[in-house]
Order: sequence, then C-alpha cells, then structure tokens
Amino acid sequence: MTPTPDPRRTAPPDHGYRTEHDMLGDVDVPADAYYGAHTVRAVANFPLTGETLAARPHLIGALAAVKCAAARANAQVGALDAPLASAIETACAEIRDGALRDQFVVDLIQGGAGTSTNMNANEVIANRALELLGRSRGEYAVLHPLDHVNLGQSTNDVYPTALRLALDAHVADLLVALAGLRGAFEGKAAEFADVLKMGRTQLQDAVPMTLGQEFGAYAATLAEDEQRLAEVRPLLHELNLGGTAIGTGLNARPGYRERAVEELRRLTGIPTLVSAPDLVEATQDVGVFVHLSGVLKRIAVKLSKICNDLRLLSSGPQAGLGEIHLPPRQAGSSIMPGKVNPVIPEAVNQIAFEVIGNDVTVTLAAEGGQLQLNAFEPVIHRSLSAGLAHLTAGVGVLAEHCVRGITADRDRLARTVAASTGLVTALGPALGYETACALALEAHHTGRPALDLVRERELLTETELRELTSPAALTGRGAP
Repeated sequence: MTPTPDPRRTAPPDHGYRTEHDMLGDVDVPADAYYGAHTVRAVANFPLTGETLAARPHLIGALAAVKCAAARANAQVGALDAPLASAIETACAEIRDGALRDQFVVDLIQGGAGTSTNMNANEVIANRALELLGRSRGEYAVLHPLDHVNLGQSTNDVYPTALRLALDAHVADLLVALAGLRGAFEGKAAEFADVLKMGRTQLQDAVPMTLGQEFGAYAATLAEDEQRLAEVRPLLHELNLGGTAIGTGLNARPGYRERAVEELRRLTGIPTLVSAPDLVEATQDVGVFVHLSGVLKRIAVKLSKICNDLRLLSSGPQAGLGEIHLPPRQAGSSIMPGKVNPVIPEAVNQIAFEVIGNDVTVTLAAEGGQLQLNAFEPVIHRSLSAGLAHLTAGVGVLAEHCVRGITADRDRLARTVAASTGLVTALGPALGYETACALALEAHHTGRPALDLVRERELLTETELRELTSPAALTGRGAP
C-alpha cells in the first residue's frame, strides 16, 4: 500500500511553506507541493488505510480527463478564457501521462462523498497550470482551483464520472487477462484431448471423460465470464457529468453538459460515453457499481472453484489423486523435505475470497445512500478497483505460472479408468441396470476390474466391449 505522506514533510522551517486559506482559515502548505489547503486538511482528517489516490493511476487519469473535458467545454461556451483553459488542458495531459502522481496524497477512504479527491485534483491541476502560465504555485487570483479548474462542476458529478472511467479501464485490463487464461486452458484442452480419465460427482467416480474435456470446460466458463464482464462496460459509460450538485445542472452554462461529454469521448477514445437521460436519478444511483460487483463476485467464485479443482487433481503426489502435475514454483515446507505446494492456485483462491467480501461492502455502501447522493462512493471505488486489480494480476499469474506448465500423469489416469467401476455405466444399456449394478458392486468388493468380470461371464463379446468402452463412446464424441 502507498503510505499517506505527511503534508509538512520536507521544507526547512523558515521558508518551507506557503500560506493558503479555505473557509476554515489559514493553512500551511509545503512550498514544493502542487496540492493546496483542502488537500492538507484531508490528509490530516483521513489517516485511515495508508492507501492514497497515488495507488490508483486509473482514477488519477480519469480525473484529469474529466477536468480537461470540462475546461474545453467551458471555453467553448464562453465561461473560461482561452489561456486559462489551455493551461489547464496541458496540466491535465501531463497528469494523464503519469506526471505528479505523488501529489495525489488523499486517502482512498474519506468522508464527503469524494470531495477531498476532487479538491486534490483541482489543486494539483491549478498549481501546475499556474507554472505553465509563468506564475507561482498558490497564485489563485490568476487561476483558481475552484473558480476555474472546477468551473461548472461539483464533486457529485466529477467524482462518479471519474469512477466510471477508471473502473472501465480496470475492466478492460481484466478482460485481457481473462482471455489469456482462457487461451491457456484451451491449449491444455487440445494437448489432453486424447487422455481418458474418470469424471467425478460428489468426489466419487462417475463416468469417463477426457482430461481435455475437463480443461475445455474451464475455458468455456471463463468465456462466459468474459461476456458477462464485457456487458457491464456500456453501463459504466452512462455519465452524470454536467449535473453538478444534485443533477439539476446549477452553475453550469447552457451547452456545457453536451460539450463536456463530447470532449470526454474524444479524450478517452470511448465513443459510447453518453449523458444520462435523468441527471437527478443518475447522481444518486450507484446500481452500476452493484452490478459490476456482482459480476466480479461471479468471476471470483468460478475462478476459485477452478483453483480448487487444480489443487484436488494435483493432490498427492503419492497419496492423493495425482492426475496432473502443477509446475513447482517454490519449496513447500520448512520441515518436510521435498514437499511442493500448489501455491499459485492458493493465492488466487485468496484473491477470490477478497472479491467476494468486497461485494458485501459494495452492497452495504450502495444501500446506505440517502436522498440525492450516495456519500459512500469512496469505499465502493476502493473495493471495486482493488478487486479488479487483484483479479487481473491473479488471473495473469495463474495462466503463466501454473496452467501453461501443467502436465498429465497419463499412466496413472489410464490405470484408474481401467480399474474404475464407473466403466460399468457405459455397459448399462446393453446389460440392463440390475446386471450392471451387480457387476459394479462385485468389482468394488473384490477389487477385480469390472470388464474382467464381463469377459469371464461372457456377457458381451470382445467387439461389443471395445465399441462400448472406446474413447469416442465413453466421452460422447462420435460414439457409435
């Protein structure tokens, strides 16, 4: 986590501060800081998680894009002088390119519905714009964080808009990672297409399948999750920018809303960004975050199940299932020589647990909103952005450090198929259920292979046995 910096961190006592003021009075701000009075107060008020805005570059970039779009729109409607708009635009472009990230020092969890985040952005942009105009930081009579950078805006439309853009960028990253993991499973499905094994239900032998089918199912479930996640993105593209405080658009010039959204489309390259049809509703509604959280929980649950399966299938290696081998990544024990643990699936399991827990946080925060605004969007964003970032990293690690290196124990799988009473199920249509059941029980109690009992009693010819127990017939692919 990024530690919350001390706003009085570096300056010599004589000349290390400039004095700014807000509605509560004068505030000492480090002379070298691009943030200002509101940010200093926020750092003092919210020493909560130790994780600052600097830890969320997608959010910083989104805030800069919103402020740039607003400056362009305000210039177009005659509310902002061109030189000031140009300086703001350049400052925003620099920030979007990664500059001044360490100046975003407010904790991710904060009261005020994101006001401290918006103020932090306003002040950093204003002070960098002042430098571009040949002025000193803090000369707000020339260019003011609120009168100019925040012109025609409110935290209540800027912050939700930036959250949507930031989360959309996170979603795009996760989609790429999921596609990579799906591809890894598809590769293994092709590699193991001819490897017979026993399928299991309730952890008991069921009927034969191929290891390729098992891995192909993992690829298919990830493809479904990719589709569900992609479907969320257009919902994130509906914005309340221009609604200002509660969605009525107070203090925004006519035409500003439309121009700001259009400029945001140009800046982000997202052509589907639209203004919400009802800005009052859009300002208080956080349903899209609940929906996104639900999709992430779905992905986490299914991903964790896949990891559980990988751990089971590789268990042993002598006393477990031992059907597959995961690539060894590190020594598994400080006391048991030679032990290697399934550390990659275990790590991804834990990320999944976190995402599932975050869904509860998002749900409660969404329910906790009142009237025209939800004040708890900071914790919603922190939960969603952390989950998205961790899932993206975990999915990538699972693909590269685990799935791509999995091998099959073909000999062991062949022996378990030959010995399993599950083969009797394939003979059921030919022998009848009662006869097949009696064979399965006898094979289980005696330890003799069921097929040997069939041959011994001449219940089926060898040709019939070969046809009924061929890989094609057993796995449902081209069975006669």
